[in-house]
Amino acid sequence: MGFLYELADDFLSLFFPRICHGCGEHLLRNEKLICTECLVAIPRTRYHLSADNPVARLFWGRCTIERAAAFSFYTRGSRIRKIIHALKYDGVKELGELLGRIYGTHLTESSFLEGIDYIIPVPLHPARERKRGFNQSAEIGFGLSAATGIPVNTSLLKRSGFSSTQTKRSRYDRWLNVEGIFTISDTEPLQNKHILLVDDVITTGSTIEACVAELMKVDNVKISVAAIAWSPA
Repeated sequence: MGFLYELADDFLSLFFPRICHGCGEHLLRNEKLICTECLVAIPRTRYHLSADNPVARLFWGRCTIERAAAFSFYTRGSRIRKIIHALKYDGVKELGELLGRIYGTHLTESSFLEGIDYIIPVPLHPARERKRGFNQSAEIGFGLSAATGIPVNTSLLKRSGFSSTQTKRSRYDRWLNVEGIFTISDTEPLQNKHILLVDDVITTGSTIEACVAELMKVDNVKISVAAIAWSPA
């Protein structure tokens, strides 16, 4: 039976080749979505091992967070950039959960997740989510949850305003673009809780800052931040 399955898989690969979303090479039979070479080659920031890191410093003096980290570096031509592009713009939804699982495994190696009660993904505007078919940050959150056992909540923090693309905007313009567009539907479930706010990419931090501004309306809430990639200035 296994032989027939492998034969069918090989036959289908002739017409629907299984390609790595990091490098474009053909995947081996035991590989899924990202090849082993890319998984090994993707540079890790290891920022979760240090409270004083570039992602955490990005928010100093701007908003109150407990800790912040990102899995990799979002640079021009990088494998992680290609993978996230495939997730967001090519509709490869499964990449989100895979990236979340991988990062979740790394985070459990440290005390970064200590005390976290909920994972809350940065929400998309409903119209944009309908068009894309999913929220990439939520898929990452589901993967993190699968790896860590921390529950995901996608119902409390909502995006009430529609923002245009942040690409090529300055930090100030990015902040104006997202200011006041997030709302909390119910603050009570988050009172006295520690939230892990999750996004796909952090650039200037304006989107995270806007989310934190809304979440800080909750009594005695703590907020930490995790992203798959960070784009150095």
